[in-house]
Amino acid sequence: MFLVSTRNFPPELGGMQSLMEGLSNALTNHGPVKVFADNHEQAKKYDQNSKLNIERVSGFKIFRKYRKANLIKDFIKHNQIRACFFDHWKSIENIDLDTLKKTKSFCLIHSKEINHPVGSSLNKRVLKALEKADFVIANSKFTKELGLKLGIKDINVINPGCNYPIAVTDPAREFSKNIYRNASPKLITISRLDSRKSHQNILMSIKNLLPKFPNLKYVSIGDGDERKNLEKLKKELSLGKNVELIFNSTEQEKVALLEQSDIFVMPSVVYKKSVEGFGISYIEAASYGKPSVGGIYGGEGDAIKSGITGYLCNGNDLNAIYDTLLKILSNEKYKELGANAFKFSKDFSWEKIIKNYINLI
Repeated sequence: MFLVSTRNFPPELGGMQSLMEGLSNALTNHGPVKVFADNHEQAKKYDQNSKLNIERVSGFKIFRKYRKANLIKDFIKHNQIRACFFDHWKSIENIDLDTLKKTKSFCLIHSKEINHPVGSSLNKRVLKALEKADFVIANSKFTKELGLKLGIKDINVINPGCNYPIAVTDPAREFSKNIYRNASPKLITISRLDSRKSHQNILMSIKNLLPKFPNLKYVSIGDGDERKNLEKLKKELSLGKNVELIFNSTEQEKVALLEQSDIFVMPSVVYKKSVEGFGISYIEAASYGKPSVGGIYGGEGDAIKSGITGYLCNGNDLNAIYDTLLKILSNEKYKELGANAFKFSKDFSWEKIIKNYINLI
C-alpha cells in the first residue's frame, strides 16, 4: 500500500493539485493508495467519483497539520506501507522520524516553496524537514540546482506527469468554436492571473501584432489578483474583439479551447520569490499538439525544447515576446512545432513517470 499526504488536491484547482492527483492515480497501478488531503467544500462530490481512498482533514490550519500528522502516524503503525509521498516540506515536517523509518518516504520540492535565504529560519525548517525523507524529488533541473544552492542534499529530478489529453465533448467543442469563431491565429494562456505569468506583457504584445494579424484572437483562462488590472489594460488597448478573458470555466471548456487554439503563451518571469519551477501547462498544451512560448528564468527548459516544441523568451521584454510570437506565427511555424510537441508530450505520460518513483523504491 502507498500513502499520500498532500495540502494540495482536487477539487481545488492548480498545478500542484493536478500533480498530486496524477501521482496518486498512477500509484494505483502498483498497489492500493490511501490519500490524506485537506478538506474542500466540494470534496464530497469529487471523492465519491474517485477510485482513490481519500481521507479529508478539516479544522483550522494551525491545528490541521498536527491532526493530519497524527492520523498518518496511526495509519502507518497499523498498515504495511510500501512508500509515503509528501507534496511539500511542510507536509513531512510534523511526521516523526521513527514513523518514517517504517517505510520509504518521498518529499516533493518546488522552487517557490523552498526559495528562502540561506540561514533564515524558514531555510532551516526546510532543511530539517527534508532530512527526514529518503528521497527528495525536484520537479525540474532548475529546481534541483536551486535546492542545492539552498543547502538541500541528494536531490532526484522527476518531472511531473501529464493528466491530459482527455476527450472533448461536442457541447464543449461548440463552446470553444463560438469563442474563437473565424479567428486566426488563435492564442491561449491557462493559468492564475498573477504577476509571474506576464499577462500584461502578453496583452501589449497582442496589440503590437494586430497590424500583421488583424484576425488574431487571444484567450486567457483563469482568475487571480491581476484581474482588474488586466480588464483595465484590455480596455485601454481597445482589444475588445481580439482578447477574451475567461475567469471561470469547466474542465471541458478549458480543454476544448486548448484543443482549438494554435499556440500556448506563458512567458513567466520571476516575481519576488516566485519562479516557474517546471510548467506542467506547457506539457498539457503539447498533449493537444500545441507549441508553447515560455519564459527563460525557471524550469521551463524541461517542459519546452526551444526551437523544437516551442520557444523560450524573456517575459520582461516586450520586444522579445513580440519577436518570438512573430517567429512562431510566420509561415505557420506553429504547426511544425506543434507536431513535435505532441510527440514530446508522450514522455510525460504518468505510466512512464511513475516508474521513476517505483525504481527508487
